[in-house]
Amino acid sequence: MTLRSFLSCCAILLPLAAGNAHAQAPRGETAWLSYRDAYRSMLWFEKYGKPKQFIQNHFQAVAREPGATLEGLHLTLVSKTSQLELPLDALGRTVLPLLKAAYDDNAEITLNRKPGQYQFRARASIVGRADGVYEAADLRAACAQLLAYQRYVDPAAERGRACVGVRFSFARKDVTANVRFKMLDGSASVLAAAEGPAFADDAAGVFRIVNYRFADWPDKGFLVTQSPPLAITALYE
Repeated sequence: MTLRSFLSCCAILLPLAAGNAHAQAPRGETAWLSYRDAYRSMLWFEKYGKPKQFIQNHFQAVAREPGATLEGLHLTLVSKTSQLELPLDALGRTVLPLLKAAYDDNAEITLNRKPGQYQFRARASIVGRADGVYEAADLRAACAQLLAYQRYVDPAAERGRACVGVRFSFARKDVTANVRFKMLDGSASVLAAAEGPAFADDAAGVFRIVNYRFADWPDKGFLVTQSPPLAITALYE
């Protein structure tokens, strides 16, 4: 009897919550969180010394309440002397700059939403390729790197689990997006698409997803995407 499959990417829940209304903003319209807390959480990845060339780390906002949306959400790094916009992608992720001056200044990250609507986390995933071509062996290595990093962050979280594949996620309305497995002889097959979450622990969003399970395909070959995926995550079992 096989174990139930889990989809997961390395997600580190941060001890962060939207704070009280920022002093310079109208009450109830803008919330804030500590840049120092976010900075420290991102250092886990920066200081990780094992191979990580196939994986990346982002700072992510996740809707906490039903009906909360990422549409129109803005994050801004605010210090005493400057403001820096932190643009979000379709999954609520941004590249958080690690600025010692902002850390020393006890800067804040403000958001134009009411407190408590979102939670924030460090989110690791597989790096996308500009050419849309992924060698099968590289995706296996990327999945292994994500699992190793997850165990580094939380040794108990992934105990007994193994990499069985990866998930490509696209915009739900992008019905033309597909993933093909290209054999070494040049023939190709399109992988089945479905709808589901990009990340296992974030069911708020529904995307067009394609699961590539290693056991279902030859060890050697290439995965080719027609359009850039929003995210590539790991399948563990």
